[in-house]
Formats: sequence, structure tokens, C-alpha cells
Amino acid sequence: MPHPAFNPLVASLSQPPVPAVLSWAQAYHGQNGPLIDLSQAVPGYPAHPDMLRWLSEAAGSTDYTGYGAIEGESVLREAYVQHVSTLYGATIAADHIHITSGANQAFMCAAMAIAGAGDRLAMTIPFYFNQETTLSMLGVGTVFIECDASRSFLPDTAAVEAALVDGVKALVLVTPNNPTGAVYPAGLLREIFDICRRKGVWLVLDETYRDFLPEGAERPHELLSIPGWEDTLILLYSFSKSFCIPGHRLGAITAGPAVIEQVTKIMDNLQICAPRAAQAALAKAIPTLDDWRRGNREEIMHRTDALKAVMADLPMWRMEAVGAYFAFIRHPFEGVSSAFVAERLAKDAGVVCLPGVYFGPGQEPFLRFAFANADVPTIGTLRERLASFNLPSA
Repeated sequence: MPHPAFNPLVASLSQPPVPAVLSWAQAYHGQNGPLIDLSQAVPGYPAHPDMLRWLSEAAGSTDYTGYGAIEGESVLREAYVQHVSTLYGATIAADHIHITSGANQAFMCAAMAIAGAGDRLAMTIPFYFNQETTLSMLGVGTVFIECDASRSFLPDTAAVEAALVDGVKALVLVTPNNPTGAVYPAGLLREIFDICRRKGVWLVLDETYRDFLPEGAERPHELLSIPGWEDTLILLYSFSKSFCIPGHRLGAITAGPAVIEQVTKIMDNLQICAPRAAQAALAKAIPTLDDWRRGNREEIMHRTDALKAVMADLPMWRMEAVGAYFAFIRHPFEGVSSAFVAERLAKDAGVVCLPGVYFGPGQEPFLRFAFANADVPTIGTLRERLASFNLPSA
């Protein structure tokens, strides 16, 4: 008797990367000290006590046990509107905002709103793997724009222009970047935005890590101040990192009302509404926890500096890019699979990271360190572990 088949667009995908690398760590027996987990972008400090209290209060209230507005709770949309308007020095309204269950869902909604099976989206490479696999399972093709260490993993505008050919519906950028940490300068974003406008192509800008920009770069860009931005630009954001609540799954889309209208249709079928109690708690947190969030950014900067100091003492392990939560590290084992290097690091040295191959073709020389998950003393212990690490002989 024949067996029913799976959707080949899903069946052909690899298993989720983070659980795969964490399974390697199960073979580590602590010989070098405690496990150092640099695999996933998770805040390495707890949520604010007030945030936890507001979550508890909202979760225990019958006010949030029923269905809510598909676009998101009005109190959260208004609070986020004020935050975004202040951050970008622009005027936006609640009908520019849609609340989603995390930035991954925000990306899926945006992709479904602007592209269908057989269409294509342009992405930079290395890419964020969840975005690439999302497009694959939707039957949306990809056009890759190669970014390399010589340009700090930023795209060349000529390459962007060449990639946006007929049939390409959007360009997807992530800044600060996952996996490299590279931060797109505001001027470069404006040049790319102008190319997209001229080509009639959406610019989808994932800004999940924008709250961890370097000091003095508080405003990521001026794109929301450009008249008619709604016809070209879609911004994505996650509340998970800034408020230390990744398990509550909340993100946001900022776009023109016409985009929000399409996303609402999609969300009604995906989830109806994002978790309501967490939305209510966030509506209180956004206007009141600014100082705490700034302190967290400073802490991430300390961790960045600590990793830079470690890597400066390890010239064989070259840090090619760093920013926000991530560093892209060139390992010293030329010609060896990054997956093999990462597996041995986990099993032998107790350092868990993601191999570059997970982020696209040509990334074999690299490893991604999600260092925000480790405090400064822990980052310091990487120095000895990497210095003494060697691959087992064949």
C-alpha cells in the first residue's frame, strides 16, 4: 500500500540548526569547564522585574483570554508608534503597525503579502537561515547578493542593482546583520532604498537587533522621513531581545496601511492574534523601561569589547565582523568543513556555535558566535579554549 507523501518544499529542508548543534554539546563532559553556549541569540540576562510583574498580572486576567484585534492590541500599537516616531524622527500612525508572534512570523507575513510561489526575492549571502527556509517552503525563489569580508559583509550597490531584475519582488536586508553582526550605514541604506524605488521593488528591512547599535548610532536611518516610503519599505522588529522575552513571541511590522491590510488577512489564518497578555505588558514596558534598555545596550557593548580583546590574542582565529549579538569568525582550519569544526568545538572544547555553512554557500571558513548569551567573564574563558583547540587527526 502506498504511503501518503509530505510536501516536498518542507520535506527537502534540513532540520532546525540550533537543536542540531546543541545535540553535539551532549557529548561534552566538562573537561574544560562549564559549557559556553554561543549558538542562539538569547539575552544573557533576565527581564526587568516590572516586566515580569506586568506579564504575570496580564496572564492572570480574564481580559486577555479571548481573541483580540488581528492587527494587535491598540494600547501596544499606540505605544510602539510613539517609540518608532521618536526613534526615527518621523510621523507614523497605528495603521502602519501590525503586531506578530515574533520577527520570524513578521517575515513570513511580509513575504506572503508581497510574493507568491514562483516569484523571487533577493537576499544577501550569508543569509539568516530562517528567512531562506521560509521562502523555500513557500515556493518563493531567491536571488543572492554576495557579501564578503573585504567589504565588511555589506553589499555593493552595483550588485544590488544587478540583482533586482524583472520578477524579483523584494530585497531583504538584516541590520545589524544575522549572522555577521555587520551594521548597514544610514547612507548605504538610503542608496539601496532609492534603487528599490527606481526598480519598483520592495525593501524588507529586518531590524531585530536595532536596539544594540554602537554608541552614537541611535537612529538607524532616515527612511521613514522620505515622502512615499509606504510604497516601498517594510520594517520588521522583535521585542524579544530588548525586553528579554523571546518565549512570549512578539514582533512588529511597520509598513504602509495597504501592506498592513494584506498582513491582516494572512494573520487571521496563521494565528488570528499575537499573544494578548504579553502585548498588554509590553504596552506598559515600552514607555517606562528606556533607561533599563539603554543599560542592556551598554552591557552588550562590554561583551563586544571582551570578545574583541579575546580575538586580538588569537590571530589564527580572525574576527571578520562583529555587531549587536553576533561575531563572524574565520576559523584557522583551511579546507575543513565549518560543520566539522563546530562539532568538534562543542564536543571537545565545550564551545557551542553555528557553522558558517548554515548561512549559505561559500561560508565554510566561518563560525557564528552569538556572544550576547555569555557574560564578560565567560567570554574571557574563550581565550584559553580556542588557543588550545586542535582538530583530531584523521
